[in-house]
This record gives sequence, C-alpha cells and structure tokens, in this order.
Amino acid sequence: MLRRKKVKEEPVSLRNIRLTIEYDGSRYQGWTRLGKNESNNTISNKILEVLKKMTGEENLELFCGCRTEVGVHAYAQVANFKTSSDMDILDMKHDLNRYLPMDIAIVNVEEAPGRFHAQLNAVSKTYMYRLTVDDVPSVFDRKYTYHCFKTPDRQAMRQAALLLVGTHDFKNFSTARKSKSTVRKLYDIEIYSAAQEMQIILYADDFLHNMARLIVGTLLDIGMGVRPKEDIEDIFEGIQSPSAPCDPKGLYLQEISY
Repeated sequence: MLRRKKVKEEPVSLRNIRLTIEYDGSRYQGWTRLGKNESNNTISNKILEVLKKMTGEENLELFCGCRTEVGVHAYAQVANFKTSSDMDILDMKHDLNRYLPMDIAIVNVEEAPGRFHAQLNAVSKTYMYRLTVDDVPSVFDRKYTYHCFKTPDRQAMRQAALLLVGTHDFKNFSTARKSKSTVRKLYDIEIYSAAQEMQIILYADDFLHNMARLIVGTLLDIGMGVRPKEDIEDIFEGIQSPSAPCDPKGLYLQEISY
C-alpha cells in the first residue's frame, strides 16, 4: 500500500497593521474590560467586531499602546493587529470608519514591520487633563472638561508636581492589583492656563491603572488648598492616601511615542 507523501504547508504570511485611533470615551467601559466586570461595551470590542467581519478572521487580536479607563478619551491611541487579508490599506480605513460608531474614528492605517507591537514597543505616553474655570459651566464643554468654580493655585500645583517628577514607586498612586513592577519614570508635568481653561500634561514612560487620574486628583486638591504639597512625599511613603481620582471626562490620551 502506497503511503501518501505529506505535503509541507507553506506558512501563511501575515501583515501587521497599525491603527491610530481617536475616540470619545464617554459611553464606553474603557479600552477593554476584563475579569469579573468584563464588558462588550469597550472601544477595543467595537473595533474588533468590524475587523472580524472585514477580514473574515474570527481569531483576530488587537493590541493597544495604552489601556484607557472608563470614560477617558483619546486623541491618538495606537493599536496593531495581524491579518492574512490582502485588503487595501485605504479600503480598510474607509470601511472601519464607515461601520464604527461615530464616536470612534480611525485617523490612520499603515503597514507596520512584523515585529511591531503597540504595547511592547511604546517608550513613552502622554496624558492631558482639561478643566474649565467659570461661574457658569459651558453646556458645550461639560462632557469633555472638568469644571471648577474657582481657579486652582497653579504655583502650588507646580511645586507639588516637582515632587512627583522622576523615577518612583507609584503603587500608592494606582489601583493596580497585579503588576510585576510599580516603578515608573514620570518625565514631566506641565500646567498651562489661559482664559477659562487649564491643562495638566503628564509625560511618563508608562502609567499604572488609574495613576494619571490619581495624580491629577491630588494636584487639584493641592491647587484648591485642600491639602499641602508636602502630602506627595507622605503618599509615596504610604503615610497618607492620594485624593480621589479626577473625573475621567477631562482626561485624554494625547500621544504614544515609539
């Protein structure tokens, strides 16, 4: 009896596609929601639903540069996925924007090197927090900025920010339960104000879960005179707790660098 000769199958060549994404996080449970509170109402799930139908690949995975939390927005989230689809890049962009909800936009689609990974290759991330100051909150900005009735003390906030900048163990400025390391390098915190708006920009190698929101919440309390800047060192030591996380509607993932 003749045995059939096994034909060696050629490995399927996969394309690595990089996406730049802008989204309004108001009605979503963050980029992704895992564990007991797993939810389908996430940014990643909405994109994956369209990608799977577009490529016909059910096992497709989407990796992001920074997992934004519930209600947080993004000007330039970065994600990548691998596919065997030969679909044109421009057609991908058009179809994604056609079928995604209007509060999620794919601003750029490009071929990436095979080894590119949106999370693992990120070298720095920037968050921006926007707040308005006026006696009457704007009805047009209310969903996208935090409102204060009086102007925070920018000088006190800047002095506190100097105590945060550098390489520290930020475990007490996070709600992360499982992390190999809670040491992060915060490169800079910039605080700008003009007219009725203030912006707080945080630039770091990486952020722990809720780290940006806890830092901003604490800085705002210092700016409002609720607590002194010296509390920063006590929070690092675990003697005191940080302030409540800032309202997520004013927080934006601004940039991811590679």
